[in-house]
Amino acid sequence: MEKAKLMEDLKKQIIAQLNLKDLKPENIEDEQPLFVEGLGLDSIDALELIVLLQQEYKIKLSNAEDGPKVFKSVSTMADYIIEHQAEKA
Repeated sequence: MEKAKLMEDLKKQIIAQLNLKDLKPENIEDEQPLFVEGLGLDSIDALELIVLLQQEYKIKLSNAEDGPKVFKSVSTMADYIIEHQAEKA
């Protein structure tokens, strides 16, 4: 999947998964931090994003220490998905 399309899909899925009704995909920048600053997500939201990866992309976060790096931004999430989907192929 093309990264730009994947990032657009991820933005829609993040909004739906986290019930962020006041946000639209165009309000989330590709490199915008997801936690603390930026979208201001918290640890509960992180668990929801892990579930999203598992349900939508069949990817498990193999190492919890990778979480902050993977969930830094929509762009880093897309990179992680692309990398792990390539491993499955």
